[in-house]
Amino acid sequence: MSFTHKQLEDLRRRFGDNDGGTMETPQFQRVAERIFGAGGHRPAPYSGMPTLLDAPHGTSDALPGLDVALYGMPMDLAVTNRNGARFGPRALRAIERIGPYNDALDCAPVYEMSVADLGDVPFRSRFSLDKSHEDIEKFVTDIVAAGAIPLGVGGDHSITHPVLRAVGASSPVGLIHIDAHCDTGGAYEGERFHHGGPFRNAVLDGVLDPTRTIQIGIRGSAEYIWEFSRLSGMTVVHARDISRMGLDAVIAKAREVVGDGPTYLSFDIDSLDPAFAPGTGTPEVGGLTTREALELIRGMRGVNLVGGDVVEVAPAYDPTTNTAQNGAQMLFEILSVMMFSPSRRDRRNAG
Repeated sequence: MSFTHKQLEDLRRRFGDNDGGTMETPQFQRVAERIFGAGGHRPAPYSGMPTLLDAPHGTSDALPGLDVALYGMPMDLAVTNRNGARFGPRALRAIERIGPYNDALDCAPVYEMSVADLGDVPFRSRFSLDKSHEDIEKFVTDIVAAGAIPLGVGGDHSITHPVLRAVGASSPVGLIHIDAHCDTGGAYEGERFHHGGPFRNAVLDGVLDPTRTIQIGIRGSAEYIWEFSRLSGMTVVHARDISRMGLDAVIAKAREVVGDGPTYLSFDIDSLDPAFAPGTGTPEVGGLTTREALELIRGMRGVNLVGGDVVEVAPAYDPTTNTAQNGAQMLFEILSVMMFSPSRRDRRNAG
């Protein structure tokens, strides 16, 4: 049956005078009303001051009203291989046009929650790892105390230890950890707090529950270093097993492990195969595709997320900017999932 003149006239009548912010589908109109202004105007993604996910710039004064506080941790003093992740937050801020609508989860998190980019942790020293970790813990403690959910960008993966000290200060949290490496190693050359050991340190500090921890995408020649994961009770899903298990089974396992309790989500960009993210300190062949990573994160909708991070983006090793693009997208997905966190709803209701 061919397209008729009557059908054309009907389309002209319905859509001919509409601007880009007028939709007939209620779920799309809901989003459009928050984003578009008069005359179909919406903010240009390439203009203004760069912020994480184009969120409004905020200060500590805005904390009490925030659902989620975005922030950067430009520090890579704890790397064991290539440095450069200190430029990760700046690289992610420079990526334009992430969101605002998440088609898989039907939400526009920056517009449907109270979200702001608080800038970077103000480090007292660019040379002291100990002071840097103390500064991160204090910064995140203030976010948690204000009732907001912290969502940070590193930096090397050592930053997650002081973040967990803040998030798990009152009781240990669970963890969804997507990475190529377990990061549960011991002291290397006299240093415990390197980027290969944050989760061992967090468990030993009593802020991370190993029995409610799952590590997904693990692979590579450093397997022998990670016995702490297995011996402490963590669940490890190797990259080589994901195709056999299927993503639905991996998601179900993660949800079973963390249960209903407060949970942190940490995404290391090297969980992706180097084909998608070469700009990182310790790339490992055989990793996740971007589509697999998106599905894993989206599968955590409804998990009680109380914090999260994206780490180890080292833009100097990727002239294409794909690594930063993918890092920003994963940050957006985590933010989107946080919109459905029971913790966020409980805090809003309490307020």
